[in-house]
Amino acid sequence: MVTTVVVPATPTGPLPDAWRTCVGTGRMNLALRADYQDSLARVQREIGFTYLRGHGLLSDDMGVVRESTVDGRTYRRHAFTYVDEVHDRLLALGIKPFVELGFMPTALASGDQTIFWWRGNVTPPRDMGEWSALVTDLVRHLVDRYGVDEVRTWPFEVWNEPNLDIFWENADSGAYFRLYEASARAIKDVDASLQVGGPALAPGPTVDGWWGPFADYVTSRDVPIDFVSRHAYASHEPQEIPFGVYQGFRAPSDLLEQFAEPRQSLAGTPLAGLPVHITEFNTSYMPTNPMHDTAYNAAYLAPVLAAGGDLVDSFSYWTFCDVFEELDVPTSFFHGGFGLLTHRQVAKPTYHLYAFMARMGAQVLARGEDHLVCADADGRVTVLAWQPVEGTAADPAPERHHLRLSLPVAVAGAACPDGTGVFALRERVNESDGNAFTAWRELGRPASPTQRELDVLHALERPAVEHGRLTVAGGRVELDLPLARHEVTFVELVPIRDTHHEGLDDRRILGASHEEFVLPHERTAPAR
Repeated sequence: MVTTVVVPATPTGPLPDAWRTCVGTGRMNLALRADYQDSLARVQREIGFTYLRGHGLLSDDMGVVRESTVDGRTYRRHAFTYVDEVHDRLLALGIKPFVELGFMPTALASGDQTIFWWRGNVTPPRDMGEWSALVTDLVRHLVDRYGVDEVRTWPFEVWNEPNLDIFWENADSGAYFRLYEASARAIKDVDASLQVGGPALAPGPTVDGWWGPFADYVTSRDVPIDFVSRHAYASHEPQEIPFGVYQGFRAPSDLLEQFAEPRQSLAGTPLAGLPVHITEFNTSYMPTNPMHDTAYNAAYLAPVLAAGGDLVDSFSYWTFCDVFEELDVPTSFFHGGFGLLTHRQVAKPTYHLYAFMARMGAQVLARGEDHLVCADADGRVTVLAWQPVEGTAADPAPERHHLRLSLPVAVAGAACPDGTGVFALRERVNESDGNAFTAWRELGRPASPTQRELDVLHALERPAVEHGRLTVAGGRVELDLPLARHEVTFVELVPIRDTHHEGLDDRRILGASHEEFVLPHERTAPAR
């Protein structure tokens, strides 16, 4: 038996926007590509993130540190041509940079250890003064180009996951603390109101050993810090196959526990109370895990998006599109990439989860294990509902999940009169509906789809849509939501006012029956 959830009419508070404050990307050089820019344009139209964070702003392929040797003498110049192209384009698309300082330009590096297919150098600078001069020149250039008021809104994060030896040579915390100090002081020397933070810790057992020493270091040396940051992923160790991996997953609540960890670890330190940014999160940390392409991924992350804003100031999905190269260049159209969008802007189910969230009302009415209900002042009520999934250790999700809601309907604070109508629009994504990954597999998994196949994928990525009319009784409407396996569904309810048309009777339309064309107030939303 399905129990009806009675949603209260009084909001509990605003819906936090932490879920779309920031989104991730690959290395910043990729922003020069047309496919990348087209993807970001779609994301901004339909979701609208505030910030974009990615790796490699200072890596060699951005051409920042240039050297020229003439007559045996080496000259050095800091060049910002590509940096400007990237930032100009981001701002034109309505998104600001969340600046990650890294990786080390080869000309400044103390060693040759690199990461990724594109060889980002992860060693400390051989001369901290050279690094400080680079950071100073970069920040001063940004202020000169975009204005200090604009750049004051850009957070600067020092490095990426220094607690992992693949991202920072030997995971040397002391060396990182010195890099952080030099970077923070260089930024603040340009303008004291600029935002700087870190340490962008990777999840895992080493996290606990970093927060305390980091807090002690910046406090004892009066090093500037405006926010703290870490990352969150919920997958187990990868099981490799050619050009891909499979992984087990902890429950979605594990991600929320990771979100809460920085404030718990920093409680009682001088850093307690600082804004907390999760500057990367996803189900898997591998860019070749098919999980990212699935409806399961969307259902898994729905409760995280619904509740994460209670714990942190932002949590940044890694990443907005599959124009991304870390382990290698992707070898197939769907390849388990991190992106909300594939190459050529085909939406994955998790993209639709984000697009649904972007249309939710401003005030939260109710939140549960399978739903989020919000409302706007004009009477619009929105529902995000999902089938709960609990990771590898849980039983497989059943073929159906049923949710029934009793929803308040009001305009300008006054309950709608009995017998009036509410227009209900429902969109859904599951294993078959709004699922380009399923369609791609049915097409034979083409590694490089033809234009016709791309057209099919774009057509079949769209959520299934249904609509109808509900009748108000006692200031409420009853909403019955059967959900298919791994479904995420969005419902928008809008109070309506009937317009009278003299002599109009839909029952007289040729071919219509009384059952098909009932009077508007007798019609109910279609059931599945």
